[in-house]
Amino acid sequence: MSDRLETESRKLLGRLRDTMASDKGGQTRLNEITRLIADSMGCEVCSIYLFRDEQTLELCATEGLKQDAVHQTRMKLGEGLVGRVARRREIINEPNAPQAKGFRYMPETGEEIYSSFLGIPVQRLGESLGVLVVQSKTAREFSADEVYALEVVAMVIAEMTELGVFVGEGAAMSARHSQPVMLRGTVGQEGAAEGHVWLHEPRVVVTNPIADDPHRELERLREAVEQLRVGVDRMLELAGSQDKDHLEVLETYRMFANSKGWMRRMEEAISNGLSAEAAVEKEQSVARARIGQSNDNYLRERLSDLDDLSNRLLRILSGQGADTGAEMPPDPILVARNIGPAELLEYGRSLKGIVLEEGSVGSHAAIVARALAIPLVVHAGRINTEALNGDHIMVDGEQGIVHLRPDESVVSAFRDKIAMLAAAQERYASIRDKPAETKDGQVVRLMMNAGLMADLPSLPNSGAEGVGLFRTELQFLVRSQMPRRSELVALYARVLDSAKGKPVVFRTLDIGSDKVLPYMKPNDEPNPALGWRAIRVGLDKPGIMRMQLQALIRAANGRPLTVMFPFVAQFEEYRAARRIMEKTLAAEERLGHVLPSEVSIGAMLETPSLGFAPVKFFEEVDFLSIGGNDLKQFFFAADRENERVRRRYDTLNVSFLSFLEQIVERCANTGTDLSFCGEDAGRPVEALCLAAIGLRTLSMRPASVGPVKSLLRRSDLGEVRKVIRDARHRGDMSVRPAVMEWLRGQG
Repeated sequence: MSDRLETESRKLLGRLRDTMASDKGGQTRLNEITRLIADSMGCEVCSIYLFRDEQTLELCATEGLKQDAVHQTRMKLGEGLVGRVARRREIINEPNAPQAKGFRYMPETGEEIYSSFLGIPVQRLGESLGVLVVQSKTAREFSADEVYALEVVAMVIAEMTELGVFVGEGAAMSARHSQPVMLRGTVGQEGAAEGHVWLHEPRVVVTNPIADDPHRELERLREAVEQLRVGVDRMLELAGSQDKDHLEVLETYRMFANSKGWMRRMEEAISNGLSAEAAVEKEQSVARARIGQSNDNYLRERLSDLDDLSNRLLRILSGQGADTGAEMPPDPILVARNIGPAELLEYGRSLKGIVLEEGSVGSHAAIVARALAIPLVVHAGRINTEALNGDHIMVDGEQGIVHLRPDESVVSAFRDKIAMLAAAQERYASIRDKPAETKDGQVVRLMMNAGLMADLPSLPNSGAEGVGLFRTELQFLVRSQMPRRSELVALYARVLDSAKGKPVVFRTLDIGSDKVLPYMKPNDEPNPALGWRAIRVGLDKPGIMRMQLQALIRAANGRPLTVMFPFVAQFEEYRAARRIMEKTLAAEERLGHVLPSEVSIGAMLETPSLGFAPVKFFEEVDFLSIGGNDLKQFFFAADRENERVRRRYDTLNVSFLSFLEQIVERCANTGTDLSFCGEDAGRPVEALCLAAIGLRTLSMRPASVGPVKSLLRRSDLGEVRKVIRDARHRGDMSVRPAVMEWLRGQG
């Protein structure tokens, strides 16, 4: 950029700073800014459009267009050139705007006499706030230097908007972070919670977007970047031989920190008048807008790395660490882009709810949230940029909806819902110690799933008859190194002690797929869910399996022990795993350790192939547990992490129920104990149908035991079986409509 334009840019930013510092109202400030920009750019027109809602832009100030159009001219996202700039978050530079594709004539503005058009998105950290436009009668394309200068101005306007400089009348000029917002995400853990926002990583607020001394700002930037580089190098040294993914992230950090292009762009922004903090945030915003719309998963992951690095740099520059001194509210609802299981466990049960901008239903965080029975919503877009510490927030984990700063009508309705859920739990408490016996005398055994010691206090209060699935991998996932055998012995012994004689089914290590241990070298697999995971890892790494089995045997210390191998796809895998167990028992006996009083060795049926295993398998296995989550996704070839397809296929689909019935029948013929474990076991209607087709043991999260037991005790399984049979004979695709109609008829 030429020295003259750099000087003009700094002059303009200096005048903008004076306007920002004045005690004039928001509308007056905005009017002055459009006048200053038009004068500085030598254009007849400068206009600022801001969003009044997610889909509508409003003309909020103009120099050159008709003043009557201010707050009257509105356009939808994508409508006209201004709407296209906002939708695409891209610059539009047209020498002859009226002839350009997508131009929309707005007669009330009088803009038809202006040929050239330059539209710049006003955005902050990937969030679109509006559009800055300059227009001229002369038909010309604005130069690259002029475009860049206006980008810098747009960055300052975005920061001013965030700081509330333009607050005025009307929705488009209302204060940021003050209006009610409803966000739709995905259910990670059911439940409802009301509380106040606690940001896991508070954002750095740039309060000085304009530089007083560009030379000093350049020095500050270079010193901070050098400190950042040293810090990244230090992290790489300490990482040593950690897992490949962790090292790849750190190498990406180092690549960005040493990027000459990244540094040059920030230096240019400072030369044009931005402060060091604003220059970093400008580059971060531009990268977010450019990469954020890409469908390339690799690029999107690198954007996350750049975000993390930029935030580190901003904290160095501003001195704002992760600890801002804010006090956690008494009813905290955690808001984060993402979070690891160890970090979540540090918060523990103090949290009322969790909202993640990213995450997934099968993530480690979701597993921990379920273990702690904390309502969780994932994929809640924009929550990190919308929420402030202390904001009132309501989390509907049943529907995957988040209400931020809700109005009174929403608060009233939501509290009614919470009261109804609490009243239902009270009703369930009255049947806690009663069996899940149906009206026609069938008894269904209800078990609970667990994975942490924190789960076990729920056992006596849930009404469950034992632990149908104890996930042993969580103790491995939340650590930075492999746990010692003695630690596992102590943990498993405490689990059995806490169960107070009730049965506990320990599932051996189920890692791989979405559960990658931080200290094990991961495999780059195109489809991890179908790759090297669970029993396959155990058989290929028998030392790990043997160590865990030794810990389980010693923890039992003469008590019964029930062990289940996950993701068994064929008979031989089960036989191989059982042989390891038998050899381990023999070795423990030789070492003089007390053996369990009895040992049951089972398998999880999570692949359709195992449903067609030889009869000999069903005769040899001590028990089977249907892993409904995985079995369903493989049966329908529908990834349960893919929102586009996961809801398309119904558990009560006739084909899937018929397959489950076949498994029930094969187990009945061989006298093999069978249970169903998964999300669907904890959904009352699904649980009713599973019981109706012959499943007599269901394992679910503790909070689901009451609702499932309540419906079972009010139902006649014989009648439900007839409803299912009739629906199948009619050729219904799913039995759900017929079952729901029957339930309505029961009152």
